[in-house]
Amino acid sequence: MSDIKAKQRTNDLVLEYELDAPPEKVWRAISIPAFREQWLPNESLADAEPVSSTPGEEIRYGMREAEPPFLDSVVTFQVSPNETGGTRLRIVHGLTDARQLRRPRSAANSNGACRMRAA
Repeated sequence: MSDIKAKQRTNDLVLEYELDAPPEKVWRAISIPAFREQWLPNESLADAEPVSSTPGEEIRYGMREAEPPFLDSVVTFQVSPNETGGTRLRIVHGLTDARQLRRPRSAANSNGACRMRAA
């Protein structure tokens, strides 16, 4: 695995939800464009079509910010049944824009190591 992919995984935003609805209903809400449009409009997506899909389990959409610097990202929805007959929904939102992945991150307040000078 490359360093960029490893860094990307640690910077992903991961959310998990336990829902009362059965997995089939949740899958329809995230995969059928007419239903998805109600909570995730096409304007938020880089393309209305999914990047990839494993029916009933996982679907990935490319996203692009509406304002500069127009960064690209991918949001992955993973659906699985839970112990109570409902659904476990896992959402992974990862930045894929190479401009952000290469930029070194530093403290905003310029804090660095303190060093003393020898006289």
